[in-house]
Amino acid sequence: MKVTASIRMKLTVKEMAFTAIMAAVICVLSPIAVPLAGEVPISLATLAVMLAGALLGRKLGSLSVLIYILLGMAGVPVFANYAAGAGIVFGMTGGYIVGYIPLAYMTGMFREKYGKQNMYASAACGALIGTVILYVLGTAWFIYCTKMPLAGALGACVFPFIPGDLLKIAVVCLLTPRIRPALESRL
Repeated sequence: MKVTASIRMKLTVKEMAFTAIMAAVICVLSPIAVPLAGEVPISLATLAVMLAGALLGRKLGSLSVLIYILLGMAGVPVFANYAAGAGIVFGMTGGYIVGYIPLAYMTGMFREKYGKQNMYASAACGALIGTVILYVLGTAWFIYCTKMPLAGALGACVFPFIPGDLLKIAVVCLLTPRIRPALESRL
């Protein structure tokens, strides 16, 4: 008896194009980073990832993030400070990079489920929950790699980022209702 698991995602040409465009946006914004005293820089990656989820929904937004990660692992310098390679994803900040997938997924899921009632609140809630998941995954991996205690890891990897991430969520909430109707007419 042969058992095969197959996940098929049938995409239209427009969906593929929008997914590729958002992957490109993530690739362009993610390397723009401000180094901090710790190992984790402040970058525009989370803004781009949240925007991908809010604009494309959970599946296509997550797919655009996956494409970004695979490009970076293949050697294209798309990670913070123009870094590249699988070593970045498997290194101490890799948990945050992998955490971009649930960030896009949650932002997209909330926008899909509740966006008709209030696109601002749905994008904000999804991005906020996704950011918490991102922090948990990234910080857990950072602690695993560095053996740093939780308090030190939170001080290096979470607390300095909260104000900026809240600002990024606000920007996504402002941009989504302005950009999404144009996409809906073309999807």
